[in-house]
Amino acid sequence: MEDLKILQKTHDMILYGNICLKQFPRYEKHVMAANIRESMYRMLSLIIQANKKYYKKTTLQDIDVELDILRTFIRLAVDKELKYLSVSKYENWSKMLNEIGRMLGGWIKSAKK
Repeated sequence: MEDLKILQKTHDMILYGNICLKQFPRYEKHVMAANIRESMYRMLSLIIQANKKYYKKTTLQDIDVELDILRTFIRLAVDKELKYLSVSKYENWSKMLNEIGRMLGGWIKSAKK
């Protein structure tokens, strides 16, 4: 059941993330915004794959890596030098990612059993 919740949370995070990406400057929409979008969709794809697999460990590790990549991109976007993302949107997006991270941690622990 936890896997269905993480799928829904990831779906919600992608919807919110796409709204945030619209505020990026035009010259970054095809570079950084595209990388963030690709990372979000890859994470969604990996979650679906993990849900379908019997042996989930390596796929769950891949999701964890992708989550860190996404966090890094978003942290870079809010950096005071770049300012592609407002602090309030960053905080909301980070809360979503942290919740997904907690759920993923629980899923990883249950897969090890």
